[in-house]
Amino acid sequence: MACCATRIVLGSIMSLVLLWPSIVLAGVHALFGLETPTGGPFPSDQFTVADSGHNTGRRVDLPMSDCAVPRSNCEDLAVINTLDGFNAGPRLSIPFDGPIDVTTVTSKTVFLISLGSAVRNCDVAPMRDCDEDQRDDRRWNDHGRDDGGRVIGINQIVWDASTSTVHVESDELLDQHTHYALIVTSGVHAENGSSVEASEAFRRFRHTVRGEYKRALLDAIRAARRIGVHERDIVTASVFTTQSVTSVLEKIRDQIKAVTPEPADFRLGPAESRTVFSLDTVASITLQQQTRSDPPTFSRVTVNSSLLQLIPGAVGTIAFGKYDSPDYEVHPGEFIPPIGTRTGTPAVQGTNEIYFNLFLPSGPKPAHGWPVAIFGHGNNQDKNLALNVAATMAAHGVATIAINAVGAGFGPLGTLTVHRTTGDSVTFLAGGRGIDQNGDHLIEGNEGLAAAPPRTIIYRTDGIRQTVADLMQLVRVIEVGVDVDGDGSPDLDASRIYYFGHSQGSNYGTVFLGIDPSVKVATLTSLGGPVIENQRLAPSAGRPVLGQVLASRIPPLLNAPGITSLDGVAVGPPRFNENFPLRDGIPLRVHLADGTNYDIESPVINNVVGAMAIQEVVENMKWVGRSGDPVAYAPYLRKTPLAGVPAKSVIYQFAKGDQQAANPNATAILRAGELADRVTFYRHDLAFAQNPALPKNPHGFMVSTDIAVFRPITLAAQEQIGVFLDTDGAVIIQPEPARFFEVPIVLPLPEDLNFIP
Repeated sequence: MACCATRIVLGSIMSLVLLWPSIVLAGVHALFGLETPTGGPFPSDQFTVADSGHNTGRRVDLPMSDCAVPRSNCEDLAVINTLDGFNAGPRLSIPFDGPIDVTTVTSKTVFLISLGSAVRNCDVAPMRDCDEDQRDDRRWNDHGRDDGGRVIGINQIVWDASTSTVHVESDELLDQHTHYALIVTSGVHAENGSSVEASEAFRRFRHTVRGEYKRALLDAIRAARRIGVHERDIVTASVFTTQSVTSVLEKIRDQIKAVTPEPADFRLGPAESRTVFSLDTVASITLQQQTRSDPPTFSRVTVNSSLLQLIPGAVGTIAFGKYDSPDYEVHPGEFIPPIGTRTGTPAVQGTNEIYFNLFLPSGPKPAHGWPVAIFGHGNNQDKNLALNVAATMAAHGVATIAINAVGAGFGPLGTLTVHRTTGDSVTFLAGGRGIDQNGDHLIEGNEGLAAAPPRTIIYRTDGIRQTVADLMQLVRVIEVGVDVDGDGSPDLDASRIYYFGHSQGSNYGTVFLGIDPSVKVATLTSLGGPVIENQRLAPSAGRPVLGQVLASRIPPLLNAPGITSLDGVAVGPPRFNENFPLRDGIPLRVHLADGTNYDIESPVINNVVGAMAIQEVVENMKWVGRSGDPVAYAPYLRKTPLAGVPAKSVIYQFAKGDQQAANPNATAILRAGELADRVTFYRHDLAFAQNPALPKNPHGFMVSTDIAVFRPITLAAQEQIGVFLDTDGAVIIQPEPARFFEVPIVLPLPEDLNFIP
């Protein structure tokens, strides 16, 4: 009888064992499919192929679907699949087979672990062909230290119920060309409160996954164990490699540095007459902007040369010149062809004539020439903005030089005319860099800065990189000697080249500073990144531009009811609603076209039709855009400079409530570069409370010498820059009135919008 009872008990136990997989599968599971990017945690090196031409030894290889209808998606993937890794500021996606309690998705339950550098140290062979010692070598990063084991949390959480997928952002910028593990633990709970479980596919991956990716997953689990996570608590995981960010611009820099350019040419006038003028002989300056290509049509603009007299006697000479710069962009198309980040060589496609404005201080020239500051203008502006800042720099003995960025200054047939006090005038080309890119015969502001279809996902990235190349060439021109007055000796000091910029000029300026070793001191004002995020969070200046991008996609991605205001500031059409939160759970206050008001805050439970598709487009544009993104280059200014590039002495100036480069986009740069101690924070909220006649948008606070009510604030910000450059980056003064400027910024960094409605 006992025997029979034993057999019954054993049989029952055996039945439970046999039924165990189905019991496990009864809960909610984190998925682990390897067939499609949406079937398991993403990003994943499962969706790459070996490519020895890249630093990472890999190339992204996302599958293409039927391209007949979602044509824009396929065009995007064609560009993405040239990259050597995944976004350095990634969006992480984790699918489940049922609903979860999204409040349990935190940095304790979902996180990243660095597995070390992916830079190849074993000749050109893929990692699987390296011996064990060589594979160990590949854990060392660019600076010779083992970077494996660092843990990175998450932020900006979105739950999409329609696909049972949670999307999160990495809490910080990741290192370029580095391996990372995405770990999801059972601390994530199902909607009923039970722990999320591993799928059968994940439990059995040791037996079903083959090759290098299996080894990578095992490395990820070992790395998790080393930080105290039990293997049984890991419910899904992926391993991915981040993209190379700086490689192509480093190669372009090395090409530019290896060549001696022709000197700058100041013979722009009729019969090659010199376009160099003593300021006291200049009565006025006018600009004829070319705004149409066929037939050429022009718009007259008066250049406010009186701004050069804001500090009487500071500016002595104004000169106009040009130099040749290698063009790396393909035209038409306005893009830089992709190359292998390890073995590729950037190809020069042509030559650009780059025109510049140069302002020299008055008084005796120093023995080695004037220290010179390159000035970078903002979006929809041009090199003539330098007139707003040159007097302050000249008062500190610093010359100012400025060029047009790619796409700036309208068409190339535009002219400048200098009217002299003697009654005569000199007319010469202004050097506009805009083009009729879309074939409508109009040349609009910035036209030609962004890439043309079918590469619209590149957006302004390659225009920014080409502008950086032009700035590096300008540095070389200064280094070989700039003879302004024609006496055979240099008038600029090649050992004291500085940089300062406003808005977009600070964005491409950050990229420039991270790459070029010759410029060691700089100030950057009213900046923010990534560039597409500046558009998304700028109510009137940028968001409508992103709306046009979404409207032009095939199929269009505008959704209704669209957002009509952000944080109380009206948004222009076309309107859309991406339903995406700010960092750290800070609410984003929006108003919809149907009259609805609500706060978007993390975690978002998305119920907005079309929002997830918009989020994906924005995230992919950020991914492709990292090679020209100021956020991605911020670490190389001081935190971890690139090989051969010294650490930079910098000041970052930005304003509370900036409506064009929103505060969360400025802080993204500061966090990436660990630069908060170098920030001057203009408290526009306090200044506006004292004087409501000020503009509500403080974006131009450093360059607005032409706005009388703003001028005291503007000159105070400029004075800080002038002293900083004059002292070779040694002295940071407190601008006055001191109550309006935090030097340095009082922490924590502002992650909300702070708009003045």
